[in-house]
Amino acid sequence: MSIGILCALVAGLMWGLVFVTPLLLPDYPAALLSCGRYLAFGLIALPIAWFDRARLRELERSDWIEALKLSAIGNLLYYLCLAAAIQRAGGALPTMIIGTLPVVIAICSNLRDPRERLPWRELLPPLVLIAIGIACVNQVELERLRAEGSLDAGRYLGGALLALAAVACWTWYPIRNADWMRAHPDRHPRSWATAQGLMTLPLAALGYGALGLVSLTPAGAAGLGVAMPFGPEPLRFVLMMLAVGLLASWVGTLCWNAASQRLPTTLLGQLIVFETLAALGYAMLLRGRWPDAATLAGIVLLVAGVLLALRVRPRRGPDGTDADAQPVTPA
Repeated sequence: MSIGILCALVAGLMWGLVFVTPLLLPDYPAALLSCGRYLAFGLIALPIAWFDRARLRELERSDWIEALKLSAIGNLLYYLCLAAAIQRAGGALPTMIIGTLPVVIAICSNLRDPRERLPWRELLPPLVLIAIGIACVNQVELERLRAEGSLDAGRYLGGALLALAAVACWTWYPIRNADWMRAHPDRHPRSWATAQGLMTLPLAALGYGALGLVSLTPAGAAGLGVAMPFGPEPLRFVLMMLAVGLLASWVGTLCWNAASQRLPTTLLGQLIVFETLAALGYAMLLRGRWPDAATLAGIVLLVAGVLLALRVRPRRGPDGTDADAQPVTPA
């Protein structure tokens, strides 16, 4: 369990990078950021796949189809919605909504799989602490936006709806991914992360090509707002796509897969709070401002909720074994 928690922490630190990317590239449309990130992820996965080809040959056709589904929804669609939400509503509201993932995933996991069910009475206090902490942190951010006069109600609402769509994608993804990892305890997390990267590559390439074709028309070029293929800051764009493709996509997926083999899905969902904390930390660094007392209080509540959740254990099954007991192959 300790290794699983550490892997989830590293994944959160890597995934937090994707929240600041749209802020560092504000002139780039969300579709280009999503396709660029996962095109880089797929290209990075190609040489890794060569070294891991023996394990990848063990995957069956159904496994590759599953990797394709996970890549389309948990990668491309999720980041398309998230990047668009951040560009429309700023970093505060999307972070707040995405920050509810630990609560949403924990509840969905508890409802769908009795084998992993945690006692509601013990699960409720940490979920409440996490929810209050998220609300505290993001209330400060919302007030800041109002004070700066940069709050556009229509655009803000659009950002909120897109962030909700991102939550839906990423509620489905970790549960479905954990199901596959647990059903295949003999599979290595690295090879499964690489498989998802390989399946992402053709999807991202098609999307990037479609954006290129759209840019050839006057209306499409005006809608995109940037010149294809690399926009107004080519070097910065390419370097950032490679960075998030390697760190957030491949390393983050690898670490999350390793955590998925070791932890019950109900607990795993709560550890996504590491992503929220990392995103907030990176945003503060980018802003060059130390968090105020309310923000720090919210962060403390988030961490306290996670620590309290780690003490909750699944109910015992009829045979006296833990409900989440699964055979695990060491990574």
